[in-house]
Amino acid sequence: MVLQHSLPWSTCQTIFGFEEAALWGLKSIKRSCHNFCTAVCQDVTYMELKNLLKSKKIMLIDVREPWEIREYGKIPGSINIPLDDVGEALQMNPKDFKEKYKEVKPSKSDNLVFSCLAGVRSKKAVVTAKALGFNSTQHYAGGWKEWATYELSEKNQGN
Repeated sequence: MVLQHSLPWSTCQTIFGFEEAALWGLKSIKRSCHNFCTAVCQDVTYMELKNLLKSKKIMLIDVREPWEIREYGKIPGSINIPLDDVGEALQMNPKDFKEKYKEVKPSKSDNLVFSCLAGVRSKKAVVTAKALGFNSTQHYAGGWKEWATYELSEKNQGN
């Protein structure tokens, strides 16, 4: 993965220190998120996500706000970490993560899939996770809107 900065990463680390360099990098990424996401984000389809959830080999993180989940629903098996909290949550110690989210904190090698309403916020979450070293991250581009549509269709067809 190559990030385009006006300064090289090693120089940023020397000037800012690792944490500040990472935050600087996130801000830089945010400015060019569309191009970065196009190169980095791996989309998961509805059927792929359904199979991954059955296999229990992923952690599905819904980055919508809690009120959205209460009002509209959520994909079964997902946990809610609002987009603005993703960076902090992924850096929490495991005990605090478990206490707050009622799940075991993912390791940097775990498979994460991010979702939201329609794929915009989940792309940003992938960028944040990758910047923090979570390299096995994917994105459900269809989000809750697509999931709910497919689930209703399958229910109506008796599947």
